[in-house]
Amino acid sequence: MNSDAILSAARRVLATEGAALTAMSEALPDGFAAAVRAIRDAPGRVVVAGVGKSGHVGRKIAATFASTGTPAMFVHPTEASHGDLGMIGTGDVCIVLSNSGETSELRDLIAYCRRFAIPLVAITSRAGSTVAAAADHALVLPKQPEACPMGLAPTTSTTMTMALGDALAVALMDLRGFTAEGFGTFHPGGKLGAQLARVSMLMHGGDDLPRVSPQTDMGETLIEMTSKGFGIAAVVGPDGSLQGVVTDGDLRRNMAGLMERTAGDVASGAPVTVGPDMLAAEALAILQDRRISVLMVTDDAGAPVGVLHIHDLLRAGVA
Repeated sequence: MNSDAILSAARRVLATEGAALTAMSEALPDGFAAAVRAIRDAPGRVVVAGVGKSGHVGRKIAATFASTGTPAMFVHPTEASHGDLGMIGTGDVCIVLSNSGETSELRDLIAYCRRFAIPLVAITSRAGSTVAAAADHALVLPKQPEACPMGLAPTTSTTMTMALGDALAVALMDLRGFTAEGFGTFHPGGKLGAQLARVSMLMHGGDDLPRVSPQTDMGETLIEMTSKGFGIAAVVGPDGSLQGVVTDGDLRRNMAGLMERTAGDVASGAPVTVGPDMLAAEALAILQDRRISVLMVTDDAGAPVGVLHIHDLLRAGVA
């Protein structure tokens, strides 16, 4: 098999699965909106179950719900029949996955849901199947060919199931008004967590914040700047507000007679500031746009509460 044939096979698979997703988006399963509302109204967790390939897809769907603000877990149907049904509460909602709709391992879990009036959502390819008939909300996938050349290996069907799970989770996000801040709470690690970090999480405050008064002589100001190591000092007025900053650039511009001056004489007025609740990625954009390396962080009253250096952002992986 030459390279052209390999690439042709790959394109055929992607085209087949892409066409199936397009078909599903143009005709979402009946009851989709009702299923999303049922998940929203459940006071407990989303419990996802499936066997084989559906089980693998189910684990991913549960993970997507959990990472987007909806408590969720995966329960294997066989383990459920041997004690794990106790993990499912009356406030939960169950999503069962079965392409054929006749997966025998789901029998006990479905019976448990019916016995205790636990809402049941089914994702299946067969409208008249046992699983679909037992569900409160049966989401039937459109009839589409598997990408496997023999039409046997679950390919298109598993792609549609996973995509429909994503659609349920994202529609629920929109319904609940889930925000980027909430997303960051569930993704504190890695690049994504860094991009969603707030300035308050990375800034230096308290005793680490270099600050002087307008009357502080430049000798003391230099000591404060050097000891804190940010190349800047906040000039704070009697009312606690930020009146300006002294930077390394200000020192160079005022070398003549520098030591006879005060911080107020040398400071640059109206410095660029950010709030502690700003996304760190937004603060980085300001630093890059202004071609500066450090920002003062101020509260709503204009008082300095921290200092943010570009190195803090780089270490956190924001850049």
